[in-house]
Amino acid sequence: MPETHFEIEWPDGSQESCYSPSSVVKKYFSADREYLLGEFIALSRTALQTASDRVQAKYHLPCSKALGQLQHLEQTATKYNNLPQPKVRLIRFIES
Repeated sequence: MPETHFEIEWPDGSQESCYSPSSVVKKYFSADREYLLGEFIALSRTALQTASDRVQAKYHLPCSKALGQLQHLEQTATKYNNLPQPKVRLIRFIES
């Protein structure tokens, strides 16, 4: 289960490095692609929950770091809900 970091750009141009305990996020996202904010959050929920579930299957505990990353993304996204068609760009993946 290779850890995967991915860099995103929020609608205001700020960039952030994100974490997944599994490369499964690559199944849900593509590098250098924009997503509507709602789509990005929905895909993040699925991808990071799946990654956490993989950790739980192997180590018998969910991945708190993946779930914390999801919570952070959801909270940050609320800052952009008032923008017309806000988009998030996934810049690139970085495997550890």
